[in-house]
Amino acid sequence: MQQRSPRADFYIRDQLASNGESGVHRHEYFQIQINLGGDTVQHIGNVQRPFPRNALAFVLPHRMHMITHPTDGNFRVINFAQDFLLPHLDCDPLELEDVSIQSAPELSPFRFQEHLDFILEDSDFENVCNLLEQMMAHDYERQFGSREVLKGLLLQLIGTVCNLYAAPLTQLAENNAAQASRRDALARMSEYVRKHLADPDLNLKQAAAATFLSPTYLTHWLRKEIGKSFSEYVLERRMQMARTQLLNGSMPVGEVARLCGFADEAYFSRRFKQVHGQPPGQFRRDQLTALGAAE
Repeated sequence: MQQRSPRADFYIRDQLASNGESGVHRHEYFQIQINLGGDTVQHIGNVQRPFPRNALAFVLPHRMHMITHPTDGNFRVINFAQDFLLPHLDCDPLELEDVSIQSAPELSPFRFQEHLDFILEDSDFENVCNLLEQMMAHDYERQFGSREVLKGLLLQLIGTVCNLYAAPLTQLAENNAAQASRRDALARMSEYVRKHLADPDLNLKQAAAATFLSPTYLTHWLRKEIGKSFSEYVLERRMQMARTQLLNGSMPVGEVARLCGFADEAYFSRRFKQVHGQPPGQFRRDQLTALGAAE
């Protein structure tokens, strides 16, 4: 948060106080955006949702997102550190989506922002605006006890939304919506890799962008779900394709290498031997000989 505020724990501002990010981005802290006027949309992950007046958006650390602020809009943005909101929770920020709402109910709107529009009625939104004004005052004139007051006000804001959306938030938690979103994201990544496997320049940053995840998130989820890094996953897919081409065709090894995303035949042969114990040409001959003997 240092690039936004001299304080590392909590910071609240309007859209005039700082130039926000104009494109899809991520940051290491929590963020809440509140729309006091000026209808727009928000992009979070691969989802686009409406973001009209009276709406709140809750963004987890490292989550790819973008909310465009109209020039005539009126917004408040709250940034805060994980240990400000959840000092009791010893958890990697990338694991927050797996924390149960029973253990940390204040995480609920952040975990399920991709699935819900938090748009409040005027009376409820007025209460939120009162909380925001108090936050602005206490954050501007920090003194002894201000941090605790700010945390209390922040919890009131989050608690208000949790109370108003208790039923859908609970249902989403019971249906493991966050895990389903993760599986969908990894499926998009897998499809992107499949389409670009022949490209020697295929890399983590490209796949993450196509998947609407940060490279950090994608790396973490791959390790968590399949126990592999991105480069290990791509190599595995390339070796699968190489085996198929070697056993079901007669194209030269160099052409197989090119088709599988290796610009250098010698490098392809070395990697193939590391995985299969023999170079690709010998692998093809031995496998075809074995198949012929079995017929």
